[in-house]
Amino acid sequence: MNNDFPRLLTLLRKERGISQKQAAMDLGVQQALLSHYENGKRECGLDFLVRAADYYSVSTDYLLGRSPVTSGEEISAHELPDSAVSERYSGASSGAMTFFSKKLLTNAMEVIFSLLIKANNTDLSRSVCNYLQIAVYRCYRMVFSSNKQNDEHSFAIPDDEVGALTTAALSIEETRAMYAAKKGTQDDRITTNRLEKEFPNQEKALRTIVNTSEKNLGKIR
Repeated sequence: MNNDFPRLLTLLRKERGISQKQAAMDLGVQQALLSHYENGKRECGLDFLVRAADYYSVSTDYLLGRSPVTSGEEISAHELPDSAVSERYSGASSGAMTFFSKKLLTNAMEVIFSLLIKANNTDLSRSVCNYLQIAVYRCYRMVFSSNKQNDEHSFAIPDDEVGALTTAALSIEETRAMYAAKKGTQDDRITTNRLEKEFPNQEKALRTIVNTSEKNLGKIR
């Protein structure tokens, strides 16, 4: 069927705490067959796809990885909350993608920082914040360099050095963040249901970024 279906079928079952034996019984298939579906060894028919979507209360588009949200709806800029800088885009269509991406990123950051606060992990928060600050700094340098009239003396680090330095710094902060995360003791699991309940609007933005990023990364694996 596709690579997303086995992963999401397994995720939904495990997030709801349902055993594979119980799910197979409820869905009217043998456990061995459900195991093949979850492992991607067999493709299911349309009838099973619909039953599974109804069973887990999600859309078939979500199960197939065609939509980042369980309802299967398309996310649009107007349904995402505005950021602190809430200008309205009314220009050429060529800028619409940038405006939409801005709303996706600002809303996704709301989720990430809220989860960081609840995690109560100082080392993890410090490394993630450092990582994001460096990434923002690098992005600003890229935009700044797009106009040759801008004076590079605005920065202490020369343009021909900033790329390598920021790449190294990002790698260091990522390593620190992953190490801090493994030492964490946060009890609240991050699940699809939890995110949808706590962040009914912002979660859509985060899931869209996750799906888009994984598809882009999948192209270069």
